[in-house]
Amino acid sequence: MKRTGSNFKYSKETEELARFSKALGHPARIIILKHLSNQSCCYTGELLDVLPLAQSTISQHLKELKDAGLIDGEVSPPKIKYCIHTENWMKAQKLFDTLFKEDFKKIKCC
Repeated sequence: MKRTGSNFKYSKETEELARFSKALGHPARIIILKHLSNQSCCYTGELLDVLPLAQSTISQHLKELKDAGLIDGEVSPPKIKYCIHTENWMKAQKLFDTLFKEDFKKIKCC
């Protein structure tokens, strides 16, 4: 973390980890990612069988995952085909691994 005046400038990795974390912050998105990890791709309509949610709600969760870069969406009118964004998924794994390998036990608190 670098100070620039009174503002903080976070590293690119910290920003990416926060973006991925936010996208993973809802149980429905975790289920979507697990579903996608078991197949090469799927369409929004297929997720209606996996999640007890309205299509518009599922679409919103897909948008959040896509905006974070964890999935890709390919328009194939009138449908959109979704798949895991492999490169970003591997990047997220690496960033989370690095975070979880931090030795927080060495910090004395309360």
